[in-house]
Amino acid sequence: MLLGWTPPSPARHIARVSFFLALLAGFLNGAPSWAGTIRAIDVQSNRIVIRFDERVAGASSFVLAGPNRIALDLMGARPGATPDLDRGPVAAVRQAAQGDGARVVFDLARPAIVTDGKFGADGSTLTLELRTVDEARFARAAAESRLSFLPPFSFVRASSRHSYSVSVPVPPKPMPFAMPRIYGADDDRPLVVIDPGHGGHDPGAISADGIQEKELALKIAKAIRDELIASGRVRVALTREDDRYLVHRDRFEVARALGAALFISVHCDAALHPGASGATVYTLSEVASDKEAARLAARENKSDILAGIDLAGTNRDVSSILIDLTQRETMNASAKFARLLGREAQGLIPVKDSPHRMASLLVLKAPDMPSILFEAGYISNPSDVALLNTAEGRKRVAQSVDRAVAIHFATRMAAR
Repeated sequence: MLLGWTPPSPARHIARVSFFLALLAGFLNGAPSWAGTIRAIDVQSNRIVIRFDERVAGASSFVLAGPNRIALDLMGARPGATPDLDRGPVAAVRQAAQGDGARVVFDLARPAIVTDGKFGADGSTLTLELRTVDEARFARAAAESRLSFLPPFSFVRASSRHSYSVSVPVPPKPMPFAMPRIYGADDDRPLVVIDPGHGGHDPGAISADGIQEKELALKIAKAIRDELIASGRVRVALTREDDRYLVHRDRFEVARALGAALFISVHCDAALHPGASGATVYTLSEVASDKEAARLAARENKSDILAGIDLAGTNRDVSSILIDLTQRETMNASAKFARLLGREAQGLIPVKDSPHRMASLLVLKAPDMPSILFEAGYISNPSDVALLNTAEGRKRVAQSVDRAVAIHFATRMAAR
């Protein structure tokens, strides 16, 4: 299922949200209220730094088109200082009170988006990383949901009338992970890594008759492996071949370590409405890609090999350019394969009318390896799950992937 989590039922979700809000309200009633006034707004060419005279509760940002703007909502803050504008994409800044907080609007001279945001340790400084983009990228970012930023959760002051603690169960430690077996002849044929979603303590979504997504995803992944090996065109590895849980970053990092040319994460979708049906193929969204690129560029340890290039010894600007160029190419290749798979699956399995979607999925954030998340069908739909739970149905899924993989690599070789 999408994002690696099973969606809770509406009643359970509402109950959890209500509990959290009640807990938060109780905490706020027993702690000093946040009302930090904006002390300074420093707008630079590639970042915005906002300083407050007191700690604030949090912030969120989103972009608006026509005219192009970045809006920043600050919880527990008051409008304040006049901004200091450096040369950059921001032409003007406006601020106003809004409910229990403030809204700051940055009018843009040219399109730009927020790629990351972080509060300082004391919660009184917020830094937003900016990136100038073209109009098309800005329009896509405007369609995304807002980004949220929270200060470090260490703010119960000695003067508070009450103290609170919250306990949550910690999942068991994942089983020791070893590099997976590579199937196929040991030659220079491209390597495809198949990632069966969920596993171990995480069952994923569960069908009405008790079929777990983690089990079905593993069966589908093995069917895809067998079909690809039989074709003789590629080598194949599975991130897991038994019931174990792997953290999302380990799933694609092991594929990178193996030098995979393609990464396919296999899941089964779920929806509250049982009529939802058909396969969907997800690739990484533009905003999520930019955030990951910024994270990679900012890393102090740059000994990673990126598409055959060692970033050690390169400065931040050069690293950013190399990462950006590589990730643009990777995203284009991922999108092409997603559309190809959606087309080749037609007639073999149920497919949504517009099967290619984009989302902020951690498992797809490898910067230099085309990656997709393949929702083979809806485990919440009786017809879909009946098909996927048979050897014949899984073979149809595998044939869809095999056809797409064959065309994908043939096209890339012809383009060289």
